[in-house]
Amino acid sequence: MSDPARIRHCQTLTSYTSYPPTSLVLSTPSAATYKLVLAYATPVYPAHWSIGATELIIRNDRADAGNPASPSTAALSVVASRSTKAFEIPPGFIDERKMQAVKEQWGRKVLTVADTQTDGKWVILGPGDPSSSASTSPKYSPTALQLYRLHLPVSSSSSAPPRMTFVRSLHGHMGPVSALSVADGRCVSLGVDGSIWVWDLEAGTGAEVATHPDYTGLDRGVDSSGKRGSVVFDERRIVTADARGLEVRRFDI
Repeated sequence: MSDPARIRHCQTLTSYTSYPPTSLVLSTPSAATYKLVLAYATPVYPAHWSIGATELIIRNDRADAGNPASPSTAALSVVASRSTKAFEIPPGFIDERKMQAVKEQWGRKVLTVADTQTDGKWVILGPGDPSSSASTSPKYSPTALQLYRLHLPVSSSSSAPPRMTFVRSLHGHMGPVSALSVADGRCVSLGVDGSIWVWDLEAGTGAEVATHPDYTGLDRGVDSSGKRGSVVFDERRIVTADARGLEVRRFDI
């Protein structure tokens, strides 16, 4: 009898610039190559946070040998890596246009990050407690999600670096966000108050599909251990888990 399928630990990747909360999406551009895109919180001076993304190209050397199912842990290796951040100082001389871009980036920094999510094309940052927002700009609400488009050119040369471009703020939640889920250009966000919003990222529109009738305060969205909730969805269902328990809803939008 053949051995049952097993999950094997192949490598441990460490970073000194990315911090939780993080998310990732894995794809297979070819039989011998995996592409891993990660979104994560990244620090901003002096004590704030923004969002960053990293693309890793992982090669399966055993696949070239016609044995992609080999259990060898030496078969996988990271052959390329490139990163980008939403908050970056433009290179070269800082003219008026670049200074304005820096000011806009600075206005989007937050003191806490509730969640980050990506589907490889879009990147979303969900701010934490709105009372801790560092932004003083009326253009950015402390309860709004920040939507970015991730540009990962096919060429990995220095002439085509990755970029993360701010697209818009997604306004809807009346309080802090607990969790996000992104797939195929859609986002489902779970609020600490139990509200659920579904977003069309390309159009920038959203609709509230659920509220929680028992909500009486922000503390109801956090359990005794201080953990936030989680949310996942597919074509038919939205599943949430938080201090109120596990709930399944039909997804028909």
